[in-house]
Amino acid sequence: MLRPLQRAGCFGRLVAARLLAGPLLAAACAGAGQEMSDERWAAERQRMVAQQLRGRDIRNERVLEALGRVPRHRFVPADHQADAYTDFPLPIDFGQTISQPYIVAFMTEALEVAADHKVLEIGTGSGYQAAVLGELAHEVFTIEIVEPLAERSTALLQELGYRNVHVRSGNGYAGWPEQAPFDRIIVTAAPDEVPKPLIEQLKMDGVIAVPVGVGEQVLQVMRRTPAGLTTIKTLPVRFVPMTGKPK
Repeated sequence: MLRPLQRAGCFGRLVAARLLAGPLLAAACAGAGQEMSDERWAAERQRMVAQQLRGRDIRNERVLEALGRVPRHRFVPADHQADAYTDFPLPIDFGQTISQPYIVAFMTEALEVAADHKVLEIGTGSGYQAAVLGELAHEVFTIEIVEPLAERSTALLQELGYRNVHVRSGNGYAGWPEQAPFDRIIVTAAPDEVPKPLIEQLKMDGVIAVPVGVGEQVLQVMRRTPAGLTTIKTLPVRFVPMTGKPK
């Protein structure tokens, strides 16, 4: 008797719920709708990884897997979620943006983050880059100068289970000296030049990725050596200007 109702989808199962277990089966039907939504987002993430990242020049499997796991749509405003997995930046309030997936992947891959690394991020923004780093590193310390964004990112990262990501609001130019030194540092806003405190907080042989310049910007990926910073990779980029006071 129940077979025709089961074939009829959610409507059929809701009718069955009334006949049999009432709210229990009705709740199961509502959960199925959420599951389908999660599956759709997962499919979008895998398409993003295949076409925008693996389909270009991103080869690090750990990075590809991390971007395939982090629910990017949770880090953008609701009215932009339909574009969450497209390859361009999106606004996130307070004049800030979330970087396009390719740039996130490029910078993350260039850092060569290991599972035992401690990473500093300057410019938490939505928290998306921090979540990606949280998938790869032992601990991530991230600083956001806009306090409401820092609070929002803290809540979301905690909700999603990123216990190894620590957020605070403050001046990114100063870094996070209490937690230094760092194996890797990433800056997601553009200063005029690489802030000296960040170089000092980077371990010897550590790597920093930072977009530098006003107007025309160049992403500089550099390794700290006894002789200073050695450039590893560069890429023309466009980030929001870094705010705060240089130290």
